[in-house]
Amino acid sequence: MADTGDPHGFVPRSGMDLPRFAGPVSFMRLPEVDLDEPRAAEVQIGLVGVPWDGGTTNRAGARHGPRQLRDLSTMIRLVNQASGIRPFHQARCADLGDCPVNPASLDDTLAKIAAFYARLGEAGIVPMTAGGDHLISLPVLRGIARGRTLGMIHFDAHTDLYDSYFGGYRYTHGTPFRRACEEGLLDPRRIVQIGIRGTAYDGEDVAWGRANGVRIVMIEELMDRGTDAVMDEAREIVGAGPVYVSFDIDGIDPSMAPGTGTPEIGGFSTHQAQRMVRRLQGLDLVGADLVEVSPPFDPSGQTAWVGVNIMFELLCVLADAVGRRAG
Repeated sequence: MADTGDPHGFVPRSGMDLPRFAGPVSFMRLPEVDLDEPRAAEVQIGLVGVPWDGGTTNRAGARHGPRQLRDLSTMIRLVNQASGIRPFHQARCADLGDCPVNPASLDDTLAKIAAFYARLGEAGIVPMTAGGDHLISLPVLRGIARGRTLGMIHFDAHTDLYDSYFGGYRYTHGTPFRRACEEGLLDPRRIVQIGIRGTAYDGEDVAWGRANGVRIVMIEELMDRGTDAVMDEAREIVGAGPVYVSFDIDGIDPSMAPGTGTPEIGGFSTHQAQRMVRRLQGLDLVGADLVEVSPPFDPSGQTAWVGVNIMFELLCVLADAVGRRAG
């Protein structure tokens, strides 16, 4: 059956009209819109790449993630057969291009990202971000919080709650959510972290999180209780307030997503990831990111293909949230 029509000019071009291996490359074959053009005022969800990995402390390469994610995303179609959500019909979505970054300066990059996302917030555009390493989540939150303290559901192998690396350096991909809590961007009592595992430096991150009210679900608990029970609890914790979602691809087992900088064995499966993201439907979601896809560690593109499918699942629940807020 051919893909259905376009009610508002923001539905991806059908693979029945132009083969998916042909034509310009954009996220999910969406129209490309510049924030400075008048059409940007119509966009409700903006897909944005942040090609930067200056917060990486070991294996770099996530700066190349957005480009490969775009390429693999041309295989995404219109309908989520599990949930029935048709995100491109339920919200006006567009590829807003890549956020400006400075590969030579961490401080300048953090400022550029925060300023770009502040523009999205002012325009009422909900961001779906493709990273990039996990430090990018901090300036994204700075840009979209807009005086609110957000809750967060965070899928990852690591807490990213460390205080510092290398003798006091406080801005790495292992520290963004500690900073976000300190800055009042996130309420630690409304943070749920799911899938945490692997060896640790000293446990300081987990101890700090638990002492400040973060609900940390280790991978063993997730496997013992099951995804539905954990997500039921997560929904109760974040409640009815605004919620951000951050998904690190290394939450998924490296047998299924090897192309990442800090892989940890024993993770959840791609199907478990899909089921958990689908359970976000109904929350007041204000943005999401998919980070740490590192193409140099998976030239096959398998990890990016996993990543864009998770992006689609996130886009579905974002579109549902946008539609509900619009009445």
